Amino acid sequence: MATAKMTTDESDVGIFCYISQLPGFRGILKQRYSDFIVNEVDKDGNVVHLTSLEVPSQIVEAVEEGEKKVSIQIGKSYASEIESFRSLAGDSDAERLEAFITQVTTESEDCRSISPILLSPNSDKANRTAMHNFFKEKFKFLVTDTVDGPDASLKCIRVRLKSGGHNNGGRNSKKRKDRGGQPFDCRGSNNWPEHLGKFLRFHLYKENKDTHEAIGLIGKMLGIKPRCFGFAGIKDKRSVSTQRVSVFKQHATRLAALNDRLIGIKVGNFCHVTEELLLGQLLGNQFTITLRGVVADSEDTIKRSADSLGRHGFINYFGLQRFGSGSMPTYLIGAAFLRGEWKSAVSMILDPREGDILLLVHYLVRKAREYYKESGDIEGTLKQLPPHLIAERAILQCMKKCPGNYLQALKAIPRTLRMMYVHSYQSYLWNHAASVRVQKYGTDQIVVGDLVYFKGDDTERETLGVNSECEVHSHDDVHDCSNSDETSGANLPEMKNTLVKAVTAEDISTGNYTIDDVILPMPGSRVSYPMNDVAKVYHDLAKKDTINLAESVHSVKEFSITSITGNYRRVFQKPTDFEWELLSYTDGNIPLAETDLDKIAKVKSKNLFKEEERANGKEDKNPYCMRQPMSFQNDIHLSTDYNETEGEREVVLAQVYSVCDSYSQGTQMALKLSFTLPASSYATMAIRELLKTSSVALHKTLNHFCSGGCIIPWSAIVDGQKLPNETDFIALEEEFCLERF
Repeated sequence: MATAKMTTDESDVGIFCYISQLPGFRGILKQRYSDFIVNEVDKDGNVVHLTSLEVPSQIVEAVEEGEKKVSIQIGKSYASEIESFRSLAGDSDAERLEAFITQVTTESEDCRSISPILLSPNSDKANRTAMHNFFKEKFKFLVTDTVDGPDASLKCIRVRLKSGGHNNGGRNSKKRKDRGGQPFDCRGSNNWPEHLGKFLRFHLYKENKDTHEAIGLIGKMLGIKPRCFGFAGIKDKRSVSTQRVSVFKQHATRLAALNDRLIGIKVGNFCHVTEELLLGQLLGNQFTITLRGVVADSEDTIKRSADSLGRHGFINYFGLQRFGSGSMPTYLIGAAFLRGEWKSAVSMILDPREGDILLLVHYLVRKAREYYKESGDIEGTLKQLPPHLIAERAILQCMKKCPGNYLQALKAIPRTLRMMYVHSYQSYLWNHAASVRVQKYGTDQIVVGDLVYFKGDDTERETLGVNSECEVHSHDDVHDCSNSDETSGANLPEMKNTLVKAVTAEDISTGNYTIDDVILPMPGSRVSYPMNDVAKVYHDLAKKDTINLAESVHSVKEFSITSITGNYRRVFQKPTDFEWELLSYTDGNIPLAETDLDKIAKVKSKNLFKEEERANGKEDKNPYCMRQPMSFQNDIHLSTDYNETEGEREVVLAQVYSVCDSYSQGTQMALKLSFTLPASSYATMAIRELLKTSSVALHKTLNHFCSGGCIIPWSAIVDGQKLPNETDFIALEEEFCLERF
């Protein structure tokens, strides 16, 4: 069985080959997070942009009409409904409900002060269900849920006024204490206009934040759980990205009001739809990537390499993000899942990691891991673990309730996250198979036994593969959910219910299939393997890990290779809408590509300038020489949620930038690329093909070097200065190492 290394290299996960033999060149990826722009492409092929932060007037009017109906509803008499409820729940609960409704009517100015009521303990689930349904039908301005009763066999129904359902009560609540202790809720408004879709869909724009982090912040401000939101894919943290998000029965005005409070996040382009967004409901993503500090033996080398990437594409490897950035790669944990080694898997997730500690936050996490390893103190460890370590916290919280139940602890991890371990192992096998396919048979021609999606008459069918597996492409390191991969999509099959066949000599002679058609399976119970030497790679590698791809050693379906359907993935991927240009620059702080927010700011600035000119009776001569775009300001200044004070922190940050900028002199070259990839294809693998540089080596360089090639040690960063506190140090490190590099 494989063991963990200090860090994961490309060779560990099967990434060996390139398509072209052209020489590479040097370039810095993500020197600034604004050098990596991602825009989702929806199912209809539309590129998702943030173009407006305002709520459309028709939505405002529809909501206002609905609220009028609510006011009328609350003001009416409910005597007959209460009598009906009396026959269902009894006199005591009927009187309690009547008093509650009277309170709602008489204290309508401040409904937030009205506490929920608990109905009598009830062991009859059918009766409780009937009461829930009664409230939904008769009292649409109220919400009910079930809470624990005085003992395990009894439950109580809790009744409360729907948040924001009357006179906008609670609409501006910021914290739980402002909500009167009410829990986060996912029910949305029960008083929803019938003609309005139940899901509010909006465009989420974020800078240097991953999707989960952004949605978590929005949900916290709205007082609703993250699971209320739907999205098609996860976008990279170290980027500027725009994607669609849906939320159940929420008012657009509430979300739009958050724009002034959110840092590095904006929401807009609101509309109401009847269906929520689900993972995988996208065609792909459009990327605008700027490689800075480009150095090559000649400009012709850069041009030839860029043209080759556009014409021939790249090997469609799963990037290193798929396997985690730490010393415990996720595919090893996935292998433990498939073997049914639950205790071992838990240890792999929780144990201390080897490797360099580049950031203070990494050091604190390691301290927490070591503390648990030595003490076994769950409560103390949870206090030390940062909130973003979702898997670790879920396991510990479960083990606190169920000591020794390792399987249950693993199941406590959110499903999309825990399944990533198994998907990581599938990807590990796929990468190795893809490399062997290229090494043995090249990149120019299809060969006998290759798998392809079937074209033509069913009578020629030789094998059948059904692409029905929906894998969730979640994080680049499931132990650190702040770093998501740049594919920004669920790892959905390319086609559903598609026939797959092995290529024959006749197929080759007729030219029905080309090298672009070659696919390889992601292992599962319903896939076929190539009818050539490539198939052996899967079984040999799995055997080394004591895994049989045809049999399962345990009965837990979601962690069983024979219960996972499997799917297929193209070996070679060509970018579409491919464009590139060479740019020169002298100031590394100036953005070289416009973000959606830049464009909105430019329009606003232009309109504001025109208004000012008209007011002053002057002509509009240069509408673009205005204030800096918001995203440019965020690039320069810290965009964290910490409370900051002026002074020492800003001085230190200025020293950090001056250390790096002092080495960045003269004119430099940048390569700006724009292209579209299908969901689950990695933009970093396209850049790897271009630069002929290991992506892990590239990221190591970015963590240690500035654009001028200078090493920035911690001593240079702080220059002997003591930062105000530990939190500021972490924020400074994240700004310096993740944004600037």
